[in-house]
Amino acid sequence: MAEWLEGNITGKRHWSQELYSLQIDAPLPDFTAGQYIKVALEVDGERVGRPYSLVNAPDERPLEIYFNEIPEGPLTPKLSYLEVGDRVWVSDKASGVFTLDNVVSRRHLWMLATGTALGVYLSMLKTAVPWERFERVILVHGARNAGELAYGETIAEIQAAHEDAFTFITALTRDSSETALQGRITNLLEQGSLQAAADAEITPDDSHLMLCGNSAMIKDVRAWLEARGMQRHKRHEPGHYTTEQYH
Repeated sequence: MAEWLEGNITGKRHWSQELYSLQIDAPLPDFTAGQYIKVALEVDGERVGRPYSLVNAPDERPLEIYFNEIPEGPLTPKLSYLEVGDRVWVSDKASGVFTLDNVVSRRHLWMLATGTALGVYLSMLKTAVPWERFERVILVHGARNAGELAYGETIAEIQAAHEDAFTFITALTRDSSETALQGRITNLLEQGSLQAAADAEITPDDSHLMLCGNSAMIKDVRAWLEARGMQRHKRHEPGHYTTEQYH
């Protein structure tokens, strides 16, 4: 049974449409970048909680979550109405294995995200670990439109700190932009557009990929990788990609 910590909202950002981030002051113990917590509210006399990846690095406080409001959902519409000072509950420890501990060190680390899955990678990229283990880190964020490309300031800070070791690529499916690729991540891989934008090939010897986001993207990219001889990473069988499915 989950144990809960009481927290308070200390910050809120409404990025666009249904996208929000909340900052939460709560005494969460140490965690590993890439892990998630459960966040809960009292709804009709019942404590309703759902998992959310942490955007903040382990040495940063307050805690931060990034989420998409689902109108018919049991929790996110209520989370989106919270304001600074409101009470919220968080799980008493972070969980999850989608961390850099479960990634094989190779020349290039590719981080593929759709939607709010971007947040989990920001937590990792604000630590020293990826920069010590990889020659280059390539972060790819797929979204529907330009308004969904959040955390630009944070990404700019990461770019400034790591220069040529970091490449950030955006891909839009319903919008066009001079600074973004057009299309789904899988299609861009098949066309070679993503690799061209990164100036890097995806190969078994050089690459490890982290896939986080919607199930369709993960399924399609897995098939693309496995057709090229790349396998899912397992604890006792080192592979080429790891996954975390959001929905």
